[in-house]
Amino acid sequence: MDNYLDTNSKINILIADDNPVVAKTLELALERIGCQTVGVATDGEIAVSMAFKLRPDLILMDIEMPTLDGLQATAQILEDYSVPIIIITSHQEKSFVQKASKLGVAAFLTKPPKTAEIERAITIALARHGDLEELRRLNKKLQKALDEINTLRGIIPICASCKKIRGDKGYWEQIEHYISQHSSAAFSHGICPDCARKQYPEMIDKMKF
Repeated sequence: MDNYLDTNSKINILIADDNPVVAKTLELALERIGCQTVGVATDGEIAVSMAFKLRPDLILMDIEMPTLDGLQATAQILEDYSVPIIIITSHQEKSFVQKASKLGVAAFLTKPPKTAEIERAITIALARHGDLEELRRLNKKLQKALDEINTLRGIIPICASCKKIRGDKGYWEQIEHYISQHSSAAFSHGICPDCARKQYPEMIDKMKF
């Protein structure tokens, strides 16, 4: 059998299945591929509770379970805890797959899954989850950068005499203060040739512009 998983690190997995025979079969399969079962949940509510308490690296989730079905439990878990979840089901309808995918399910296994299939599904689920987390990180970084870039748009009222700008709250303020508050620009003060001639006519020949 091909070895898809990194055997140098144990992957902690939570099993959610109300059938003890199936749960034990999954546990033995996980042991053969070098994974560790950190718990077995016998219904949907227990699966949610154990997921938050144990913080597993991955969850194998059955669909048909008491209290909450697999999709309901998955939705509650992923609402507050980002973890790859593999659905184990006999459902293969397109509508079911689409619904599960929208919830954020990382992979699917059809009952009864073979050990090699479980190993491949775990590898795929972990890889997809890693890609998703990286995408979220980059999106968060991009959003932070966009939030820090303030762009001036629209018509800005400016006094024709003193050149003050009327801000968003209706107050008149210095143009450099307004632009500093609404953009990433910084100011250094100087004097243009026209103003220099008016203010310092006796020194105009000595100035450099």
